[in-house]
Amino acid sequence: MTEKDFILSGYQNLKKEGKVGYKSPSNIALIKYWGKRANQIPANPSLSFTLDACATKTTMSFERLAKPAENFSFELYFEGEPKPDFKPKIETFFKRISPYIPFLKEYHFVINTGNSFPHSSGIASSASGMSALALCLMEIERGHQPTMDDDFFLKKASFLARLGSGSACRSIEGSIVQWGKHDAISDSTDLYGVKYSDEVHSVFDNYHDTILLVDKGEKQVSSTVGHNLMHDHPFATQRFEQAHRNLSQLMTVFKKGDLDGFVKIVESEALTLHAMMMTSMPYFILMKPNTLEIINKIWAFREASKTHVCFTLDAGANVHVLYPENEKEIIHQFIKDELVAYCQNQQYICDRIGFGARKLTV
Repeated sequence: MTEKDFILSGYQNLKKEGKVGYKSPSNIALIKYWGKRANQIPANPSLSFTLDACATKTTMSFERLAKPAENFSFELYFEGEPKPDFKPKIETFFKRISPYIPFLKEYHFVINTGNSFPHSSGIASSASGMSALALCLMEIERGHQPTMDDDFFLKKASFLARLGSGSACRSIEGSIVQWGKHDAISDSTDLYGVKYSDEVHSVFDNYHDTILLVDKGEKQVSSTVGHNLMHDHPFATQRFEQAHRNLSQLMTVFKKGDLDGFVKIVESEALTLHAMMMTSMPYFILMKPNTLEIINKIWAFREASKTHVCFTLDAGANVHVLYPENEKEIIHQFIKDELVAYCQNQQYICDRIGFGARKLTV
């Protein structure tokens, strides 16, 4: 599909008012997306596990205005309280998607949203938040276009979510989602995430992700700033090539159930992501001392236990500890005994692979 396919010529039955809601998960990238071109187009392909417990719930009430507004008309509440500092990001999102959602200025919206996890701490809150908002808008559009099929609905929701936050396009479906054009994946595209349809060994079913909250504060550098620093980065070309190679290798790993190969690719991708941050100009470090302590503990335990526990990192200090279902007892005990002490206030989230967003009853 192309961008033009998401522009509709008109609407039937423009509703006077209503309310919709979605719960949308976060995701954790195994192959990292870092660097983008204009219009939220990724510089390299990525692939992620959709999560389950880490999610955003968003409801959106809408009431038709007497005449279309000059500017976007909306109120925003985060966990029950007005959140004015979120409004500029929503306005930017609305501007980007207005060619594809032309009814935006026809309504006044009341948006209520909240996360099951700390905002802006290295868990992809923008991914779950923007995907939930995109799904709400698509639910309103489907009310105006009752013949819309599910395939179009999901693709356009992912397309819109991408325009709010790149990684948000990977939070619509599950359990594995790929985004960005890659030669070995025939339906891959830069415009939206696609449900990974190649063969996946059963060892990856119910894969676990325990998220260690090393630092729950605001990140020192936003992901948007970090992405932009990939322009003219001295190692950008090599990094983009590496992502393509690693994605091809991960496809083989998934088919064979090669957990040793999975560990090597996933940890290398995590460290490469942070290496790009440390070698940009200006350079920055989002890992904390306890992040490194946890990584070293994981390496030592994996060697001693012969398990397949591994880590990945997003653009932050928190550590995602990944492990298969059949090793969960020993690894979860290890986490409680040796890793929780490095978490802020000993807080962590037990999560696992999930299956995408779901509509809320509102």
